[in-house]
Amino acid sequence: MELKIGSSTKLINPEIGAGLMGQLYNRISTRIKDDLEANFLYLSNNQASLLLVSCDLALLEREFIQKVTQEIEVKTGVPSSAVIICCTHTHTGPYTTALLPDIPRNEAYLSQLKTWLVEGCEQTVKSSLPGFMGWMKGKAHIGFNRRLCWADGTHTMYGDSRRPDFTGLEGPDDPEQVILAAWDEKGKCLAIVHNNSCHATAVESADFVSADFPGAARYYLRQALDEKIPVLYLQGASGDTSPWDMLQPEKRVAHKQRCAEIGLLLAGETLRVMKEMPRFKEAILATAAEEIKMAIRLPTSEEKEKARKIVEQGESQAGRRHYVLAWALLALEEKFQANPEETLPIHAVRIGNFGLVTNPCELYCQFGLDIKRRSPAEVTAVVQLANGFSGYCPTIPGIIGGGYSGMPILWTRLEPYAGYHIVETSARILYQLWEKSGNENQGKTT
Repeated sequence: MELKIGSSTKLINPEIGAGLMGQLYNRISTRIKDDLEANFLYLSNNQASLLLVSCDLALLEREFIQKVTQEIEVKTGVPSSAVIICCTHTHTGPYTTALLPDIPRNEAYLSQLKTWLVEGCEQTVKSSLPGFMGWMKGKAHIGFNRRLCWADGTHTMYGDSRRPDFTGLEGPDDPEQVILAAWDEKGKCLAIVHNNSCHATAVESADFVSADFPGAARYYLRQALDEKIPVLYLQGASGDTSPWDMLQPEKRVAHKQRCAEIGLLLAGETLRVMKEMPRFKEAILATAAEEIKMAIRLPTSEEKEKARKIVEQGESQAGRRHYVLAWALLALEEKFQANPEETLPIHAVRIGNFGLVTNPCELYCQFGLDIKRRSPAEVTAVVQLANGFSGYCPTIPGIIGGGYSGMPILWTRLEPYAGYHIVETSARILYQLWEKSGNENQGKTT
């Protein structure tokens, strides 16, 4: 079961002047600060194959990814069920869906992106050659829980923890960093995959195109190793985390500085771990995919009536934030009232004793910790915003606390127990992979 490995990189920049997605208001890009990229990794061992893609984008809709993966299967022979396309969730990339009342998705960009992704996968598969893989976990504390609780029982994304009515943070964060790396037979690094849990929003309000801190980490890794090396950042369960420590607001730094700081932390820990990492020439490779049906949490009659009144007031009177959230609540009702159900793709991968499991949500951090705790793998990467977008997936305390990642709106729409179902499904599929492929030959160095 000797491994063959392919890797490549492709630029996926939008045109200057394109709108930037990720805030409740539109921003027009005035320049490209650092390139958006799609980075590719292909693995095969004559029993299974895998194509893993990381895109510097906020999100990609499931319908788009299905079209792309079907064409990739035709062009490369890799089953569409073994193609995983992830987003880093930068908030300084183009509109790949329409989540605001006045900004459409960038169809021209998506058309070009489809071509780039298919071409990138073809190139990656063709480049494959025998090599070594390694996996290990480390620690880099880059993300902090951003859900603040108040004495009246409400919770908010962000806020001043110095307020007298502050009653603590709602949930945890996860500083674990998981690294997967590949080398050719001569020891040259072919690709790096690293996984951590923090919203990629260090420069979220900027008017320039940027890959945010995943791009900064990639830059520093290339400076240390090879300027052309593909680097895949896989976003961990970080729906309720951010780059900012809510408990120490007095230590907040400039956005660009924070972006560089996180990039250095990520790159430094990845390099440190790679120095200690065993390398395996042979390893079990197995993939699995499953779809789970999830009910949509539609708004109540009272919530709809309140939202209608705000929309009727108009943005100028209600204010941008209240207007957009009210529109998003009504848009949820319009989109799903006829069929209040959504299909979530869950993927799992086994490489030796390394496990990877994905979901299409902005998953609250607690769920990622739960999946890791239950995983049979020695090292487990939990990856969100993969092969689709199903919005925020909060915990029950998050739903009770409310706010734009707890209330029923277009991008927080799944039933209250959705995250718990994702945990159950993820753990079950991982165990099935381990039972099916057995414990022998988890990895051989020669």
